[in-house]
Amino acid sequence: MSVHEFVVKKPSGEEINLETYKDRVLLIVNTATKCGLAPQFEGLEKLHQKYKDEGLSVLGFPSNQFMNQEPVDNEGMVEACQINFGVTFPLFAKIKVNGSGADPLYKFLKKEKKGLLSSEIKWNFTKFLVDQDGNVVKRYGPNVDPADIEEDIKSLLSMS
Repeated sequence: MSVHEFVVKKPSGEEINLETYKDRVLLIVNTATKCGLAPQFEGLEKLHQKYKDEGLSVLGFPSNQFMNQEPVDNEGMVEACQINFGVTFPLFAKIKVNGSGADPLYKFLKKEKKGLLSSEIKWNFTKFLVDQDGNVVKRYGPNVDPADIEEDIKSLLSMS
């Protein structure tokens, strides 16, 4: 099984098959616009801009599961990300990343790469690096700055 087998929703509700991103390196992140780590949007956008033509796609999955830090609807969230952080990478509809209602994609990501103490997502801006074949390669905690992932991304991009 790979990430490419999942279907996710755009903020508009339109479904998109992640197979669309086959042959691309993915950085999948659960986001929240009101989180103290929200300045990471800028670092994620820098990676997106620098490597999108070489095969990287940053994918943002907003979640309101951590202290109500994504309280707005999908449309408001996309607008806030564009206006406040200059985000141009794809953002998807709000999802749950933990619990019985967790999105199937996140159930898979957590099964493939567990965290330090458990597989549960502990906070916003947990990041998963996925190779061109849809395999989950690495998991990064919320406090890992996007710039610190750049070497791992370059390494995967050079393998294509």
